[in-house]
Amino acid sequence: MSRIRGRDTGPEMSVRRELHRRGLRYRVNFKPVPTLRRTVDVAFTRQRVAVLIDGCFWHGCPEHFRPAKGDRKEYWAAKVAENQRRDQDSTRAFTSAGWTVLRFWEHDGPVEVADEIENEVIRRSVRR
Repeated sequence: MSRIRGRDTGPEMSVRRELHRRGLRYRVNFKPVPTLRRTVDVAFTRQRVAVLIDGCFWHGCPEHFRPAKGDRKEYWAAKVAENQRRDQDSTRAFTSAGWTVLRFWEHDGPVEVADEIENEVIRRSVRR
């Protein structure tokens, strides 16, 4: 598991390239709550928009997740359940700190994801 990327994954890079192409500038691997040891994939700090792109296997995508088989299936079931619990806790913590949290799956198209992110960033910019 030490070889599993925590940042700069393929889906994340595709979305970031699309956002950059549109002229949006952002922070990467940012901690919205400095006292909490959790980061978001993309952050728009002025608008307080936090973006997370979750992997289907690691976060239990309802569409693509397939439980592990074999000797370690209990381990992986517990691991994915803990990831989902932590995802919910992170969303609550970021939201309580005044951030808008946008979560996407790795299989979501980068153009569609960027559309949603851009709309939210614009919406939050207008309100300020």
